[in-house]
Amino acid sequence: MIPITPTLSIREDEIEETFIRASGAGGQNVNKVSSAVQLRFDARNSPSLPERVKARLEAIAGSRITKDGVIVLTAERFRNQEANRRDAVERLVELLQKAAFQPKRRIKTKPGKGAKERRLEGKAKRSGVKKLRGARPRSDD
Repeated sequence: MIPITPTLSIREDEIEETFIRASGAGGQNVNKVSSAVQLRFDARNSPSLPERVKARLEAIAGSRITKDGVIVLTAERFRNQEANRRDAVERLVELLQKAAFQPKRRIKTKPGKGAKERRLEGKAKRSGVKKLRGARPRSDD
């Protein structure tokens, strides 16, 4: 089991890993060893995730999710397979934690009496400034 939150976890058999050749630095080793990891997680059909988490996950994942609801993460930051594997799983857990977090709903409130008075005072002051701009100086000759 891979823990996501204290109440949510996914089974390890829900994750499919394939090892591919990484691009970038590594000399001749890069052409011989499949050190990059491509992790696939079928979020839409996962029995471990509640529906609300699945819905938020599809919205958050962006280009990392396919039309079939499969999350695909590629990790090739490190030069060895095990480190890339850990990195991919950590990124998946991070993504699932974001999806599991439910933001608090905002409760609409009305402005108080003091706030209304301050707003009206500000408007009156601004109005006075604008009136003075338009007033022509009187010549008392």
